[in-house]
Amino acid sequence: MRAPDFSADLYRDITGFAHGTPSWVHSLAEVGTDAGLLLFAVLFVAGWWRARGGDARAMGLALSAPLAMVAAYLVSEVSKSYLREERPCRAVAGAMNIAACPSPGDWSFPSNHATIAAGSAAAIVVAWRAMAPLVLPLAALMAFSRVFVGVHYPHDVAMGFVVGVVVAPVMALVLVRVAEPLVEVLRGVPAGVVLLGARRVPVPPVGVPEAATGRPVVPAGAVGAPQAAPAGAPAGAVAGGGEAAVTMPDVMGGVGGGRPLR
Repeated sequence: MRAPDFSADLYRDITGFAHGTPSWVHSLAEVGTDAGLLLFAVLFVAGWWRARGGDARAMGLALSAPLAMVAAYLVSEVSKSYLREERPCRAVAGAMNIAACPSPGDWSFPSNHATIAAGSAAAIVVAWRAMAPLVLPLAALMAFSRVFVGVHYPHDVAMGFVVGVVVAPVMALVLVRVAEPLVEVLRGVPAGVVLLGARRVPVPPVGVPEAATGRPVVPAGAVGAPQAAPAGAPAGAVAGGGEAAVTMPDVMGGVGGGRPLR
C-alpha cells in the first residue's frame, strides 16, 4: 500500500515542526507515546474497583473494557499485515523522525498505538461516562504523538482512531451480555465477593407488602396512616381532627348517664 500524497505532505510539515522544538519536548513525546498506554491500564483497574460497588452490569462493562480494546487491536494488527504500508520514516525522503524507526516488516497503516488508545478510551466511556472529558482527548493526543515523533502518517493514526472508537464499544456491549450473568453467579461465592463485590439487594418500594406480615408498609404521614393523638386529647382521639372510632361500650355507657340499663 502506498501512502496518499496529502498525508505525506502533512507528515513532512508536522515532523519538521517537531524537529524544531526543544530537546525536552522530544523526550517528553517519546516517553508519552508509550506511557499513555500505561495510564489507560491504570484506568481499567480503577474502573474495576469502582464497579465493585455497582450492579452486575456495571461490573460486566468494567471487565469487558480491556477485552474490547484487545479486539480492536486485533482488527488493526490483521489489517496492517494485509495492507503492508511502509513506515514514513523509511518511505519519505529526508524524514526527520524523533523516535527510532521501527524495523522493516512492522507496517504503518493503521496505527496500533492510535487504535489501542482510542479503543481503551471508548470502552472506558461505555463503562464510565464521566471519564469521557479525560480519556478521549488523551487518546487523541497519543494518536497525534505518533506522527509528531515521525513513525506514522496522519492517515495511519486517523484510521487507527476510527477502528478503536468503533470496534471497542461494539465489542464491550456484546461481551457484557455474557459477563453480566457470570458476575451475578460469581458474586454468590466468597472469592467472587472479594474480587467483584457483593450482590446488590433490591430495596422494596414503599407500600409493597412485607413478606413476613403480608401487610403493606405505609409511611408516616401518608393518608390512612395511624397518627399519634395530641397531648390532652380524650382517650381514643386521633390527631389531625379525625374522630375516634365509636365502640359498643361507649354507646352503652352513654345511655342513662353511665347507669346500667334496666
